[in-house]
Amino acid sequence: MTIATSTKLQIHWVNTIFFVILHAGALMALLPSNFSWKAVGVALFLYWVTGGLGITLGFHRLVTHRSFTAPKWLEYFLIFCGTLASQGGVIEWVGTHRIHHLHSDQNFDPHDSNKGFWWSHMGWLIYHREDELEIPRFTKDIADDKVYQFLDKNMIFIQFALSVLLLLLGGWSFVVWGIFVRIVFVWHCTWLVNSATHKYGYRSHESGDKSTNCWWVALLVFGEGWHNNHHAYQYSARHGLKWWEFDLTWITIRLLQTLGLATNVKLAPEK
Repeated sequence: MTIATSTKLQIHWVNTIFFVILHAGALMALLPSNFSWKAVGVALFLYWVTGGLGITLGFHRLVTHRSFTAPKWLEYFLIFCGTLASQGGVIEWVGTHRIHHLHSDQNFDPHDSNKGFWWSHMGWLIYHREDELEIPRFTKDIADDKVYQFLDKNMIFIQFALSVLLLLLGGWSFVVWGIFVRIVFVWHCTWLVNSATHKYGYRSHESGDKSTNCWWVALLVFGEGWHNNHHAYQYSARHGLKWWEFDLTWITIRLLQTLGLATNVKLAPEK
């Protein structure tokens, strides 16, 4: 999502209230009665499913950049996993990210890092943005897909269904950790790609912006922290280009490729 260019920013109250509710819910994990190691395990598993398979592999590398091709059933499964991350609908997410790459660290970048760490991390999400009107222009390849439309419109209901399932499986502690804590953790890990990897780390390529390679963000978000590499070769399915730049998502893509489920895998040129 991009910054508004008008002189007065208008708060996006739906987003803001949603963030407040989820963060408040996550604080319930501090109550001893809501803690169990099983609940923590559920949160970690869903963190990988929604943040790793869903956002990083599905929303980002597969759909946004088309770094590889997958069977439609697998694409829809990954998009479903990403929808459970509650980072907005997939169509909005993809369109916003494509706009970011077109205008990285410039005025029309949704989370322009020149506006400061807080802005690029989450400040940009609590205001209405002029770039929202441009999203349809950047998502013509997915906007008419009925599955995408369904998942886009029913994000909250799908999350609620997962909440009911967790409640039945493990009680309220599963809901607190598997929904509230997990969503907030995935949010901030994802947002670090917009903030920390445009401020901390090293640069291997001249990418025309402030993107950096940050090892600790890469560990948190399954390889997305090798952000300077990514901005230099946006189409590449592999972000960790050096042998020591650990990229779990690339390993996953290689596994899918071995199974015949990932084809037309695009890579940065070897040097």
